[in-house]
Amino acid sequence: MLLRIDQSSPTPLFDQLAASIRAAAIAGGIRAGERLPAARDLAESLEVNVHTVLHAYQVLRDEGLVELRRGRGAIVTGRADEYSQLSAAITAVVDEARILGVGPDTVSALLREAFKK
Repeated sequence: MLLRIDQSSPTPLFDQLAASIRAAAIAGGIRAGERLPAARDLAESLEVNVHTVLHAYQVLRDEGLVELRRGRGAIVTGRADEYSQLSAAITAVVDEARILGVGPDTVSALLREAFKK
């Protein structure tokens, strides 16, 4: 699993990290029962504060994507499998948009509108 953050982005680093882990779940890069990297190790590899990683893990815990266990770290829950189902739905939407000649900006706008409902 490759996690990336952009230090120059206006999006908080913990949000970027949580989004990167969510994306890995959607793409099937992480599965239920897997352990995420230790917070200290991940912080060191990304050159961020360990509290940034812990904050991201807590956000994911609140969403139900990970379980935080003292001494065992962050464990991916069964919710990751639900997230991976989203990948198939996204692929179907993209395929249909291509058939109809609808561009990515329009699809993004339609998704944003759907979330408002």
